Amino acid sequence: MLHHASFGVSNIEKSYTFYDAVLLPLGYSRVWEDLTPGVADQAVGYGPPGSGDKFAIKLRAGAASSAGPGHHLAFASPSREAVKLFHLAALAHGGIDNGAPGLGPHYGPDYYAAFDRPDGNHIEAVCKSPS
Repeated sequence: MLHHASFGVSNIEKSYTFYDAVLLPLGYSRVWEDLTPGVADQAVGYGPPGSGDKFAIKLRAGAASSAGPGHHLAFASPSREAVKLFHLAALAHGGIDNGAPGLGPHYGPDYYAAFDRPDGNHIEAVCKSPS
């Protein structure tokens, strides 16, 4: 249904360092970038290697860089171990713990996820495969 999603970020360098680290264990990487220091609207796109972006970050200076508390984006994870690595990378790069890796049986019997908040945004890594 969706082609891609994007988040506004207040600091492009800090944000791409964060997303480079947290998306790597999930199998996603930077697939394009438009980074010219000092220019507004800098952006970085992420997706499976060799593909187009499925997620992008765009510089939006000021306080209104995040979508708000009712919004979050869940990234598909290939394994429970990758969910754990996603969460560890998020914490190591300034993300705020919004739910440690673990089962969420209220979402389904094999729903394993972690939740973090970088730059006011809400993100999740989820694996629905049995252990």
